[in-house]
Amino acid sequence: MRWLVAGAGGMLGQDVVAALRDRGHDVTATDRTTLDVTAAGPVADAVRGHDVVVNCAAWTAVDDAETREGDAFTVNATAAGLLARAAAVHGARLVQVSTDYVFDGAADSPYAEDAPMAPRSAYGRTKAAGEWAVRAEAPDHLVVRTAWLYGAGGPCFPRTIARVAAERGGLDVVDDQVGQPTWTVDLADFVVRLVEADAPSGTYHGTASGQTSWHGFACEVVAAAGMDPAIVRRTTSGAFVRPAPRPAYSVLGHDASRRAGVEPIGDWRARWSAAASAVLAATVPA
Repeated sequence: MRWLVAGAGGMLGQDVVAALRDRGHDVTATDRTTLDVTAAGPVADAVRGHDVVVNCAAWTAVDDAETREGDAFTVNATAAGLLARAAAVHGARLVQVSTDYVFDGAADSPYAEDAPMAPRSAYGRTKAAGEWAVRAEAPDHLVVRTAWLYGAGGPCFPRTIARVAAERGGLDVVDDQVGQPTWTVDLADFVVRLVEADAPSGTYHGTASGQTSWHGFACEVVAAAGMDPAIVRRTTSGAFVRPAPRPAYSVLGHDASRRAGVEPIGDWRARWSAAASAVLAATVPA
């Protein structure tokens, strides 16, 4: 199969390209310098000749989206629609990466793949619009929602926590937001497995299993960096007011992938143990 990866320069895109090449797939990797995903003509030209298109391109600056929602919409929704339309015209399957922010975060049990979307932030609204555009334009699609991503290929929560803990000797981390820390390597593998399994068109959740709070994750990060987890103090979201509201509950269910015969990503704590050395390599003091 010939794969096109849009947004290949990002943290997730890098690992998608690596996963595909490791499996011997023919990959065209594009980033913002080689493909303007908001331009219909270049998008159509880029998609032609490919069997699968993976859209990792996204506006991910959650707080900036609150004042620049139009710009975020162009990248997260308009571009997704253009890629979907081109995929449909050229007979390619489209994989659209989405987010837990399409939900309101008010649940107390894992969100099912068909749970109603109710975004509370501009970022969430634009990603939800991207999902609708993909479903409208590309019958052969896989919408893959993820959350709490971290990886070696870019800035992420574990790198920040390890650096701040080392510099300050302690830090406060919220304990009232719950989710599923997910390694980009694992999400990339999950996407490839979905396509290779010829999973039915629809929506899937690509997050690690289990759940924890940001505080719980930070404790694991600090321990992996060789420091005492006790230096991570609990606090609440009220102490860190930000422009965009954060979901209090971002746990996603995995029933759809199991029905398709694709095993979900493993427990977040075990996966962090596997990822820690690579992710923290650039931040842990020698």
